[in-house]
Amino acid sequence: MTELPPGPRTPGLLQIAQWAFRPVPFMLRCAEAYGDAFTTHIMGSTPVVFFSDPATIRQVFTGDPGYLLAGKANSRVFRWLLGPNSLLVLDGPRHKRERKLLAPPFHGERMRVYGEIMSEITDRSIDAWPVETPFPVQSCMQEITLDIILRAVFGVYDDARLSPLRALMIEYLGVMVGRNLLLALASWGRLTRLQRDIDRLIYGEIRRCRSEAQEGRTDIMAMLVAARDEDGRCMSDEEIRDEMVTMLLAGHETTATSLAWVMHRLMQNPDVLATARAEVASVIGEGPLSPGPTAEQIAQLSYLDAVIKETARLDPVIPVTVRILETDMRIGGYDLPAGSVAAPCIYLTHRRPGIWPDPEQFNPERFIGRRADPYAFFPFGGGTRYCIGAAFATYEMKIVLARVLSRVKLRPNPRHTVRMVRRGITFAPSGGTPVIRSAGW
Repeated sequence: MTELPPGPRTPGLLQIAQWAFRPVPFMLRCAEAYGDAFTTHIMGSTPVVFFSDPATIRQVFTGDPGYLLAGKANSRVFRWLLGPNSLLVLDGPRHKRERKLLAPPFHGERMRVYGEIMSEITDRSIDAWPVETPFPVQSCMQEITLDIILRAVFGVYDDARLSPLRALMIEYLGVMVGRNLLLALASWGRLTRLQRDIDRLIYGEIRRCRSEAQEGRTDIMAMLVAARDEDGRCMSDEEIRDEMVTMLLAGHETTATSLAWVMHRLMQNPDVLATARAEVASVIGEGPLSPGPTAEQIAQLSYLDAVIKETARLDPVIPVTVRILETDMRIGGYDLPAGSVAAPCIYLTHRRPGIWPDPEQFNPERFIGRRADPYAFFPFGGGTRYCIGAAFATYEMKIVLARVLSRVKLRPNPRHTVRMVRRGITFAPSGGTPVIRSAGW
């Protein structure tokens, strides 16, 4: 006999609205009322069970992926957006195959190649930042991460080819994440047109990549075109297209939002900011003419790494991970029915006082000299679904932040109070984190 944990008894439509427009108060109220596990109906008639106990989360992340389907769960939101071949919506053998083909570009020596691109793009953006005038730093981070994706992933350096794709992506993201995802559906016709135009350009780049010699190319698209699975099969144009769109949308937006949160936390904690800036200065140098960091220098920035992790603990960009149960399963002491969704909650787990003393305090020292429990700290998900781009995103964030901290001095806009708000599927800082660049150095 199946048994779901208790949860709010409000109508499903009201729960959907609360999750869409006021997700943090909704989660906190449920956790206070029902504890470590509670059942919601934020996906209509499908029960979604939130978990925040690390022992239970371990069960989910180490459970049989053949019965705990992340791809099937993600499909409800992402399939129409990313395509049927995106790694995020695949399960079973197809997920294993695609992940194996996608893994090489995101590890090892590849990071060194991308580092110069990341520094160059960041420096160009910093040069254009206004002085003594408030500006939303998140918008700048979006420009930086989008250009990094277009160059490191697509290998597009020709501005005549780069500009149209960049413009379309900015417009598309403005519709998708500039407002609530539910409201974005009202712009379905515009989204469909933009998707069609973006696809035309992406397929053109794939054809160009296949027809050109691959020698000397270090971009991810070239590696995917050349990749072969164990049976010697290459990826189809459709598979590459869906993975390219996934990297554009998921990798670009989440990294930019994470960077905005780090900037907010640094602005609100002057002592932390001073320590992080001192570390960067001692390792890399400081001032407008300071050089871009090397991979070896980035590896030495342990305090900056801790700042990034502590920000991800308090301000996770994605609040939950999800798995659909293919069969009845006992999880967290409850016999959950097939078809229900197990949802390890990143936001709530990262705030458990038994694991994180004084959990609302921003304290990067928590991550100095210790490895966090992967079932108590999982901003990139866990198990076989751990984000394949986590190393790329973290390396990118360190380079961008190191360039900012070494080249400019920023302060918060005193007229704006940052709140956590929903931006599409992500949790973002309100107002784009407005900051002010100080004159001089």
